[in-house]
Amino acid sequence: MNLAETIASDLLEIGAVTLSPNEPFTWASGLKSPIYCDNRLTISYPIIRTRIAKGIADIIREKYPETEVIAGTATAGIPHAAWIADELKLPLIYVRTKPKDHGTGQQIEGRLIKDQKVVLIDDLISTGGSVIQAVKAARNEGADVLGVVGIFSYELESSTTNFAEINTKFNTLTNYSTLIKVAKEQDKINATEKTLLEKWRVNPNNWQ
Repeated sequence: MNLAETIASDLLEIGAVTLSPNEPFTWASGLKSPIYCDNRLTISYPIIRTRIAKGIADIIREKYPETEVIAGTATAGIPHAAWIADELKLPLIYVRTKPKDHGTGQQIEGRLIKDQKVVLIDDLISTGGSVIQAVKAARNEGADVLGVVGIFSYELESSTTNFAEINTKFNTLTNYSTLIKVAKEQDKINATEKTLLEKWRVNPNNWQ
């Protein structure tokens, strides 16, 4: 298996990803989804979290070699960002979901110097909404945000559109298509379920 397939297998093995095309989950938005992803579980598995940190560090070395600062998105991106920053021997900051309502009211924690080149780390990219807000917050504080790197992407068309609108690149270690492929190879889903899962990615509002 390549790294994307290995990470997908890791997520399935520890239950970070659950596939249920016949009894879909309901997201906070009301969207019915055949997949539930909780990548926070990865922090409890040293071998897996190390594989993730090294994999994302390699993406940053290849795609964003001029990176000067690693930023984690609150809260799920923070631990991974810390391990990645350590792997790359780079400074670490993190971005709050909103400015503090006391003290200096800052939204960025850690030392950020104007025009420093930053890569943001998130655990999961669905529509991109939350991490895009973090990108905007970092830019408002003077960061030169080069891109976003995450563990897993649902590969929804809306995420591509949303990142394009703010002129930001994004990469992930693994993605929905790879996960479905690995799940089928491991007999975690059958052919009918695989078809349903593939339909959801193409049209998440009309797939059942």
